[in-house]
This record gives sequence, C-alpha cells and structure tokens, in this order.
Amino acid sequence: MVDYKALKARVQELGERDWDMLAIEARYKKMAAEGIPKKTLNRDEVLANRQQILDRVQRRAEEYNFLARNCARGTALAVMEEFGLGNMEIIKALSPFPGFGGTGWMCGGVTGGVIALGLYFGSEHILDYEATGATIMAARKFMPRFEAEVGSVLCPDLQEKVIFDRYMDPAASPENMEAFAEAKGFEKCGLLPGIGARLAAEIIIESLQ
Repeated sequence: MVDYKALKARVQELGERDWDMLAIEARYKKMAAEGIPKKTLNRDEVLANRQQILDRVQRRAEEYNFLARNCARGTALAVMEEFGLGNMEIIKALSPFPGFGGTGWMCGGVTGGVIALGLYFGSEHILDYEATGATIMAARKFMPRFEAEVGSVLCPDLQEKVIFDRYMDPAASPENMEAFAEAKGFEKCGLLPGIGARLAAEIIIESLQ
C-alpha cells in the first residue's frame, strides 16, 4: 500500500529545502570536465555501507534533478557517479526523457533508473544475450518496486497523486512551464529521481550479495 501521506511530507520537505547550489554545481562541473570516475567495486565494502550508499544516491539524485531540471538525467547521474558507470554522453542522450519526451508517459525517475541498470548489468557486445537478459531481469525488479513505492510509473499520475494534486503538463507551453516552476516543481519532483536512483542502487547492491 502506497503511503501517500509520507510521500507528500517528503515532497513538502523538498519544496522547502535550502539547496547548496554551489556544492552541487561544483560536483557536476568536475564530472563534466573530467568524466565520471571509474570504480572497482569492493563487494564487502559496498555491502557494509549499503544504507549510506542508498541515502547518498537518493540525495544526489534529488540534487542533480534540481540542478538539471531533468528527472531522467538526475536519476541516472546519481547512480552512474556512485558506481562509476558510463559517461556524460549518456546524460546528454537522456535530455528528452522527463515524462518520456514531455508527452506525459513514463516518469524520468523510471527511465533514468533503467538506463543506469543497463549500464551496470549490460554489455557493449550486441551478441551478449546473457547480459541483455540480466538487464531485463533487473528492469523487471525495478519497475514494480517503483510503482509499489509511489503508486504509478506515469508522470501525470504521479503529479496528480503525489506532487501537486493535479497534472501541470509543464512541456505543453511556456505558461505551463512557468506555473510548474512557480509551484516549485523542480524542487518537489526530486522525490521521484531520489526514489528511482535509490531503487536502482538497491538492485545493484543485491546483485553483490
């Protein structure tokens, strides 16, 4: 059962948060200039610090969403940074994915999370069917967990049920986008990248157990 009361309380906190933009932007600019640092994961270390990692990924996805004004980019970048995945070209490719091209379909917290899982479990070799299968299995874990957490995977449903009590459709017009920003949409919608990134990171960590 979705705890809408708790979700709305978190949305309110995000709307009122004092964002440290200098620190957030500095962290992003370093990755943009130098690339996402590659990592060799230490299984025991990751498992021992599971909660700290999940909390950090969630917080950074919220922050990157606010900085980029893009839920898909924010979700993916937080997971990619944490686990040393991919490159900034992938973040560029995610530019149109909030609301699945602004159409009101899939939430960017979902698409960004699935992309991150593909980077972790997938392979550069197109004939590596085993790796492809692993990415699909990871996505099949991720999607129902996201929906169970927030009640839907669709942008309009989430705006109506969790964020604003209505669908603001920010991509429909400049006026809608202005109203979305005035309603602190870029702050409040950070809830969904935070949850998406956390769930993706959780599935990655579970694979190490």
